[in-house]
Amino acid sequence: MIIDFHTHVFPEKIAAGTIEKLEDFAHIKAHSDGLLEGLKASMLKAGVDYSVILPVVTKPSQFQTVNAYAASIHGRDGIISFGGIHPDSSDHRGELQQIAELGLPGIKLHPDYQGLHITDPRYLRLITCAVDLGLIVTIHAGIDIGLPQEVHCPPEEALQMLQYVEEHAREPEAARIILAHTGGYGQWDEVEELLTGKPVYFDLAYTFGHISEAQLLRIIHEHGADRILFATDSPWNSQQDDIAALLKLGLTPEEQSAILGDNARHLLHI
Repeated sequence: MIIDFHTHVFPEKIAAGTIEKLEDFAHIKAHSDGLLEGLKASMLKAGVDYSVILPVVTKPSQFQTVNAYAASIHGRDGIISFGGIHPDSSDHRGELQQIAELGLPGIKLHPDYQGLHITDPRYLRLITCAVDLGLIVTIHAGIDIGLPQEVHCPPEEALQMLQYVEEHAREPEAARIILAHTGGYGQWDEVEELLTGKPVYFDLAYTFGHISEAQLLRIIHEHGADRILFATDSPWNSQQDDIAALLKLGLTPEEQSAILGDNARHLLHI
């Protein structure tokens, strides 16, 4: 089984404009059109069984619209959608409960798009509450190539956040927190120094082609293949190409199976 733990789609009325805008910001070209059907076509071509969609709420007023769309696509045709929430929510506990009641298994946070450091008290209380409610938390970590001026979740702050959750969550050992982009895009030396071996998952979104194979293998082995999730950041990386790249790394069959799907199956209770 292959599960892509980090993908994005957009409602039809905004997809084209959103993709164009993001391409301009990041100076990259999307591999698909950003539509749900485009993702499904990519999955079929690549042999991906499930894709996890990660919506981002960039202002509190988007909460209902974003999560209504997430709920409308979740659970069909291999699509699993997380919910979105903004740290400036006036009722973060109530909104997290709504996400859980919709059946969405987790939330996506993007400190760069949401304009706060991951160590901000608003994030710390939100993440801790999400953990207490049993939700998975995926966080954009490291540089965002479209907004590179300030990094809002560098490895040293990610470590502080993890320590806070460990101290304040009711059952910290049950926390399911994922740092996207192999722990911190473009900051992988610091990831190796500070985050490998810590109780957190890394997803591989937008990693292949941007990190050396030697460093990626080192991070996987230092952190443990059981804490690594296959992910592409589709439409920004190709699902087919990233699967091929993973299979060429020289991992054992057991490590490949864990990363491609077994770890995600455990997290998602599939």
